[in-house]
Amino acid sequence: MRSKFFAFLTLLPALALADHHGSHDSRPNILFIMSDDHAAHGISAYGSRLAEVAPTPTIDRLAKEGALFKNAFCTNAICSPSRACVLTGQYNHNNNAFDLAGRVPPGKQTLAIEFGKAGYQTAMIGKWHLKSDPTGFDFWQVLQGQG
Repeated sequence: MRSKFFAFLTLLPALALADHHGSHDSRPNILFIMSDDHAAHGISAYGSRLAEVAPTPTIDRLAKEGALFKNAFCTNAICSPSRACVLTGQYNHNNNAFDLAGRVPPGKQTLAIEFGKAGYQTAMIGKWHLKSDPTGFDFWQVLQGQG
């Protein structure tokens, strides 16, 4: 049951960002999934021996039809600073999110704002764990108290 819930949370952004029927937009659809405390070998698209034990066919399909990052690094060992770095494109000494009490100040340049400027609809669904509410997203529904 728990794994179905997490699978649902993982796929929910895809529904929010799904392409509208009849749209002739040449821009690619972008689905960005961020999970923390999650090792790459937990996703079968990476070819781990866990693929036979706990396959992830939907994520594997997304990887096959889209992009699969094979050389990525995390500059933080905890979620809030990592999330702030990804959202702002800045290291912690520039975005001031150093610990679990980290926040992205309202109005700070984020991926959501930049994608909005490019004409994309954006959504944030799930764990946020930054002290301020999400800004710049067309829709957001976060799990309060997650951390």
